[in-house]
Amino acid sequence: MEASFEMLTGMALISYSIAMLGFLLFGVFLLASGKGQLYRIILGMVSLSTGVWAGVLAGQSMWHATWSLIAALAEVFRNIGWTLFLLLLMGVFRKGKRSAVVGINSWTVAIAIFYAASVVITVVTSWRYGYPATALAFMSATVFRVASAVLGLFLVEQLYRNTVVEQRWGIKFTCLGIGVLFAYDFFMYSDAMLFRHISPEIWVARGVVNVLAVPLIAISALRNPKWSLSLTVSRQILFHSAALFGAAIYLLAMAFAGYYLRIFGGSWGAVMQVAFLFGALILLAGILFSGGFRSWLRVFISKHFYNYNYDYREEWLGFTRRLSEKGPDLEQRAIQALAKLVESPGGAAFTVQGADAGDCKTVARWNMPLTSEADPDNASLFRFLQKKHWVIDLREYAAYPSLYNDLAIPAWLHSFPRARLVVPLSLHGELFGFIVLAQPRIPLKLNWEMTDLLKIAGSQAASYLSQQQSATHLMVARQFESFNRMSTFIVHDLKNLVSQLSLLMANAERHKDNPEFQRDMIDTVDFSVQKMQLLLHKLSRQDSMERQASVHLDALLEQTIRAKSNAEPRPVLEVCATGLIVMADRERLERVLGHIVQNAIEASLKDGKVVVRVEREGERAAISINDNGKGMSEGFIRDRLFKPFETTKSAGMGIGVFESREYILALGGELRVNSRESVGTNFKIILPLHQTTILPAIQSQKEICE
Repeated sequence: MEASFEMLTGMALISYSIAMLGFLLFGVFLLASGKGQLYRIILGMVSLSTGVWAGVLAGQSMWHATWSLIAALAEVFRNIGWTLFLLLLMGVFRKGKRSAVVGINSWTVAIAIFYAASVVITVVTSWRYGYPATALAFMSATVFRVASAVLGLFLVEQLYRNTVVEQRWGIKFTCLGIGVLFAYDFFMYSDAMLFRHISPEIWVARGVVNVLAVPLIAISALRNPKWSLSLTVSRQILFHSAALFGAAIYLLAMAFAGYYLRIFGGSWGAVMQVAFLFGALILLAGILFSGGFRSWLRVFISKHFYNYNYDYREEWLGFTRRLSEKGPDLEQRAIQALAKLVESPGGAAFTVQGADAGDCKTVARWNMPLTSEADPDNASLFRFLQKKHWVIDLREYAAYPSLYNDLAIPAWLHSFPRARLVVPLSLHGELFGFIVLAQPRIPLKLNWEMTDLLKIAGSQAASYLSQQQSATHLMVARQFESFNRMSTFIVHDLKNLVSQLSLLMANAERHKDNPEFQRDMIDTVDFSVQKMQLLLHKLSRQDSMERQASVHLDALLEQTIRAKSNAEPRPVLEVCATGLIVMADRERLERVLGHIVQNAIEASLKDGKVVVRVEREGERAAISINDNGKGMSEGFIRDRLFKPFETTKSAGMGIGVFESREYILALGGELRVNSRESVGTNFKIILPLHQTTILPAIQSQKEICE
């Protein structure tokens, strides 16, 4: 055992001597090359203090001395030095310009109290029990050393996370180096708390591990000689770090208490320790998951560590993100987004139907069973919000109603005890609605910053709600538009049928004894009846989907021309290619062709000429409708011909050509128009042929037409 002890002592001498030389040389180098640079000088002094600490431990190992108090205080001041250097880098002591973390008191008072207590405990325990301490004082000293290591790691994490990403390259090795010092201390003393004594091997290796931090910190010193950093301390990071740090301190305290319960509990000591620690964990979980505690911690951090109560970037991003989420419950999300700004657990949203009449509607509720009612004072509330755009504090109103002029709060709102704030939803200077928020989880004192944020957030929420309302109205309008458009097409088809029947009746008296006219009349009436039955079938919505099938163009055109046989001029059909088949809905394609032919007839004089020709162009069918009527100008074709509800006919609907082109395009074809005023017009419909038609023609088109 003596040989083993001597060996460990010798190894400790070497280990801490290396650490002493490393830190002393690095400290001297920094002081010699500092040239008045504050950060390098302070880092040099901290390195020298660390070297002195390592030297004390090396001397204690060499001479087997018992410098307990000196060694213990040297370690405390070493930790204080690195802690102050980290705080300096974080800008806690910065003057002349505002830092993200403001005020020396916020950081240093708590740390100073902690280290003062640490010094007292160290002096008492090391003076009486040695260093490292033994017996009952061991746990007290070790707890403070573990807490010191946790504090150091917390500051290292804060420094790295809150440094601008572009500047982390100059600070990351310093964070790694200082982190090594504190992380090893945490490991060593945690192990000591677990086994109730410090491991000699871990203690001996401590010097070598510490000296590894020197080259890492030196790299940062060379990369960033002026240590100029831009820190942006995130409230979220500080919130989570504070919760983690507090939990660590709490667990250390509970472990310390559990240890003493085990020592003084006698035969029940072990049972009491386990029960106590388990209860402490349950309490910690309850606290961490408590909404009230989390709200208090956020407000405490904002009040004591920052100039403003809110991180406006984070608040606005979160507020907008919540409003922009998918889902139909926008009103409830608006309540939750506003409630989060003041840590409120519930609310209700209302839209104003008539400000003067005092009508409002409850559109959403979240953890608040509040519903609007008819009340004469509603109008007074709406006029006040419309005129002032103030956030109303209902408790302040109850105590000092004169602050709100002659405002009258409705009974249904005034009688609800949980209601606290009324936030107006203003849009373009008009009152869109308002949101009532419940009493926050923490005591709330409404100030200008909160009211301004709530007002602007209310306006943002109003814009989203108004946009949703407009989208709903637009959807309804589009449904009516779709119905009206369908009705227009039906009326258009009925108009064509009426025109055919009117023409038939006009010629009936003169040709009623003509057998050929009688056959045409019967065919025309039968065709009109079929068309009207089809329209009724579509209106009943029993089969609104069109069904495409193979359509023989020559047969379809013959039927179309036959339906116009009583017109003047009578259209003529020229089939230049037979057997052409296309895929289409026969009834609708016939309606398209019939409409264009009817337009050609109406545009021509009675002694004019209308020619319909069908021919083949490669793998497509071409149908031409030519007339020698009055024609159309180029501007009319470009600007008005295909525009719905534009027509030159006194009884026209202006949708026939538009519908025709839309259907032809839907079939994969195209509609071409060529016209000259006083010369005539040519409509050319080009449709893709069905696969069975794409075969070599037996005869050329020229031979057939000739």
